[in-house]
Amino acid sequence: MSTLFESQAPRPLADRLRPARLDEVVGQDHLLEAEGPIGRMLRVGRLASIILWGPPGCGKTTIARLLAEQTDLHFVPLSAVFSGVADLRRVFDSAAKRRQMGEGTLLFIDEIHRFNRAQQDGFLPYVEDGTVILVGATTENPSFELNAALLSRCQVLVLRRLDDAALEKLLARAETEVGRPIPVDADGRAALRAMADGDGRYLLNMTEMLYELPEGATLDAKGVAEAVQKRAPLYDKSQEGHFNLISALHKSLRGSDTDAALYWMARMLDGGEDPRYIARRLTRFAVEDIGLADPQAVQQALAAWEVYERLGSPEGDLALAQLVIYLGTAPKSNAAYVAFGAAKRAAKETGSLMPPMHILNAPTRMMRDLGYGKGYQYDHDTEEGFSGQNYFPDGMARRRFYDPAERGFEREIRKRLDYWDKLRKAKGG
Repeated sequence: MSTLFESQAPRPLADRLRPARLDEVVGQDHLLEAEGPIGRMLRVGRLASIILWGPPGCGKTTIARLLAEQTDLHFVPLSAVFSGVADLRRVFDSAAKRRQMGEGTLLFIDEIHRFNRAQQDGFLPYVEDGTVILVGATTENPSFELNAALLSRCQVLVLRRLDDAALEKLLARAETEVGRPIPVDADGRAALRAMADGDGRYLLNMTEMLYELPEGATLDAKGVAEAVQKRAPLYDKSQEGHFNLISALHKSLRGSDTDAALYWMARMLDGGEDPRYIARRLTRFAVEDIGLADPQAVQQALAAWEVYERLGSPEGDLALAQLVIYLGTAPKSNAAYVAFGAAKRAAKETGSLMPPMHILNAPTRMMRDLGYGKGYQYDHDTEEGFSGQNYFPDGMARRRFYDPAERGFEREIRKRLDYWDKLRKAKGG
């Protein structure tokens, strides 16, 4: 219970605008509407343990609190950052006593991914027997951060970052609460939403700062940027953001969308990614997705990497940008990648087959007597410079692993392979 002084203390705008009902939560209709997973649970009156996965400021804590209110469960909030085994033991003991009295417990764990594996295992029996309904909140990918056993007992629900429409609803509520418009023009309002980066709490905190400015001022986009501190991009070099953005960069290049690829690389650099990691991945792309369609691609990748090593950031970043443009506009082929994969599978399937005798060296008389090297034709001595002999193991049918695309330089390679296939057939190879 709050004291008289606490009730009179100023409350942040984000706290004053905290939703009182689930239908006031913005941006998460896919979960809360009647046919959404949470909507269905509430309709049948049976709440399951869930993991709320989403970015900061999208409503995870609010949803957990309102679920407890709407289901008449005793709400126990804990933060994994500040709680340990002793805290959990007290919670579970109290929940067991409440259960004996016919009252359920909703245990909300914020930042649940901060608990180690052993602590997560401690939840299992209490979640399993229903002593607590667990609602965990995390900004990290549960697949990487939570035990498989715990995930199997919970339903993972993905919350979305708040879009422009949802952020605008929050701005309108702020204006109603304060009783006057936010001191920004249309461009400033758009900049405010963009700077929030999908985080409703951050948006309202910035809005509160703007309300503290002298009345009468109206800020444009530049004025808003100067009045409130720019938010650091949401990017963790070792977690979900890291893998999502490098995947976006790689697939944009594969799809020859150079502009999108430049955008994703800029996002990674802005988030603090190591440019050497980007250079390594771009070099991999050059051999995996371009290959011999443009043999210069890997040379360009190595050159850009070397330029970055010599110049460092920010000057060397331009070399990586130039490489992205080269790779994005180059012809694409994964034929070499596919060929090597097929060859590796064939090597595993065929085991330890010996090369045919005619292509084995015979450094000793005994080996010559055994037939090593017998019948070998020196290709340079033939009229076409091509003998057409078989170089696969005896007992293994000839296989075509490499199938070059009709793109870029591989078009010329295909002509060469077709020419040699024709000669091979003519010579009975």
